[in-house]
Amino acid sequence: MGKTTAEKILSNHSESDLKAGDFAVCRVDFCFGQDGTSSIIIDRIKELGIDKIFDKRKFCMVIDHNAPSPTLGASGVQKKMRDFASSQDAYLYDIGCGICHQIIPEKGHILPGSLILGADSHTCTYGALGALSTGVGSTDLAVALATGKNWFKVPETVKIILKGKLSRGVFAKDIILYIAGDLTANGATYQAIEFYGPAVSALSMDGRFTICNMAVELGAKCGFMPVDKKTVDYLSKITRKRYKVYSADSDSCYANVKEYDVSKIEPSVAKPHTVDNYAAVSQLKGLSIQEAFIGTCTNGRLEDLEIAARIFRGRKVKQGVRALITPASAEIYSRALSKGFIETFIEAGAVVLNPGCGPCVGTHQGVPADGETVISTANRNFKGRMGNPKAFIYLASPATVSASAIEGKIADPRKYL
Repeated sequence: MGKTTAEKILSNHSESDLKAGDFAVCRVDFCFGQDGTSSIIIDRIKELGIDKIFDKRKFCMVIDHNAPSPTLGASGVQKKMRDFASSQDAYLYDIGCGICHQIIPEKGHILPGSLILGADSHTCTYGALGALSTGVGSTDLAVALATGKNWFKVPETVKIILKGKLSRGVFAKDIILYIAGDLTANGATYQAIEFYGPAVSALSMDGRFTICNMAVELGAKCGFMPVDKKTVDYLSKITRKRYKVYSADSDSCYANVKEYDVSKIEPSVAKPHTVDNYAAVSQLKGLSIQEAFIGTCTNGRLEDLEIAARIFRGRKVKQGVRALITPASAEIYSRALSKGFIETFIEAGAVVLNPGCGPCVGTHQGVPADGETVISTANRNFKGRMGNPKAFIYLASPATVSASAIEGKIADPRKYL
């Protein structure tokens, strides 16, 4: 019997022959924390009596969740992170650099075949580069920092095949929302997901990051995209490091195999208060909104901003709607600026925020009032996600969010494309 991608990577990192269900101690290639989790990581490192982390080049911290700091407490945590990074001579990406899940691959820290641990649930994003990357708690991250290793249970794998060609106005976000609606938020709990098919091959790297980012919203530990020419071209621009590509064998054993024809997918929406509460946009057209948010580690990349700019160009945000846009990194912000996207957003009446997690976190930017409805490109819409459990969050693609901001109600983006 052949091996899945997860079985191969974990076998390589444990120097043993592993299969789904096995437990093993594996070496870690890179790990990180953000400002919502790093304070505990630092405390645990000190409790372990560790003066130096296992490898200062294999660890970073990112200040993105509360950037710039909105409170004294957050400022204290961020100072603690800066001091620790300085004492360890480790990488620190401070306020304004962007979101961890954009910055870390952007800076060349992620390679195909690597094993990545992050103290953030959306670490699964890096599966777009063929890495086994998964989120862990702060204590587990501290153990990895102290030893360079951690324990793993080898997950079973779900195979998802995406066939067909995307229709106008339908994007990677619509695909993963549609899959979530079918597979459910618990449909791949503690499993890996491998994505295949001609529709995957046609996706840009930005689109692949979007889908892998939301693998955890199906309960998965990690997600994988095939490493192809697009992946290699992306990596060639950011790193010269050597890497090994792992791909599943043709006779691998899968826990489940699902096939979807993406040509049948419409612009999609996740209704409150779960990511699998699926609806086609045509079912919700006309629902009034008070806030529209484009950004996050799911949809704050250049391709997302370009789509939004196409729709906003020459149009205005509906009076009474707050349209907030957050580039995922400083590099993306700069490139969007040079392409005229930022000017387009401002002329349309949108507010462009600094790179970071922004309103997604719900601590300091764009917190909705009681009873307000938000349409967002984020990955989660549970009660309180954006800072108010009495608000209602709908998830959609940048195209759908942009069209909705213009009309002041949930709108079909196809008329603008």
